[in-house]
Amino acid sequence: MTGLAMGRRGFLGGTLAAGALSAHRGWAGASVGPLTPTPRGKMNVAFAISNDATVIDFCGPWEVFQDVTVEARGPDPENDQSPFHLFTVAAEKAPVRVTGGMQIVPDFTVDTAPAPHVVVVPALRHSPPLLEWLKKTSLTADIVMSVCTGAFALGRAGLLGDGPATTHHRFVDQLAQQFPAVKVERGRRFVERERLATAGGLTSGIDLALRVVERYFGRPIALQTAEYMEYQSRAWVV
Repeated sequence: MTGLAMGRRGFLGGTLAAGALSAHRGWAGASVGPLTPTPRGKMNVAFAISNDATVIDFCGPWEVFQDVTVEARGPDPENDQSPFHLFTVAAEKAPVRVTGGMQIVPDFTVDTAPAPHVVVVPALRHSPPLLEWLKKTSLTADIVMSVCTGAFALGRAGLLGDGPATTHHRFVDQLAQQFPAVKVERGRRFVERERLATAGGLTSGIDLALRVVERYFGRPIALQTAEYMEYQSRAWVV
């Protein structure tokens, strides 16, 4: 599915009307409940990247997680009130060139990355080492979330199973064809399970990241984060 992270102008050439998109909401399964934060210190958020990874798919959620402040966690703003430690992970240590030409030196490889609490998978060029890492981390992470066609990487890693999922609206048919057991949800900003979630295209990842924040720390903290970002969508409220 390497081509899905490319040709951005091509697959966004015929977007839906803004009003229709803004009306779409997230969807949560009946078993989805709160996530339990660590009482002190940082929680690791790993962002998978590769050549041609779509910038907003991971930078949008990155901004969400970096802006979370939870004053009740303790007196140290750096170690306690900012609860997430963010880093990038790639198959190799070599710099990657993501969409628009931005170059990123990964913080870790799949062999050296710390165990994450949250994994973010954007539209990217998945590889066997990255898929193996996803399989491994999914066993212990609180939640693995994909954005846009990152859902195909989850499928290739065997994580989608026969549960509900979504992806960019241009690729929902392809997702259904490649993974016929998956219950593809159309017209959703994101689709949640207890420990796995998939977002639609691009900005949908911001909504899903805010929803993850809500599951950890409650709606007031998620609203506080969205307001700090001047992000006016409430599509993450389920």
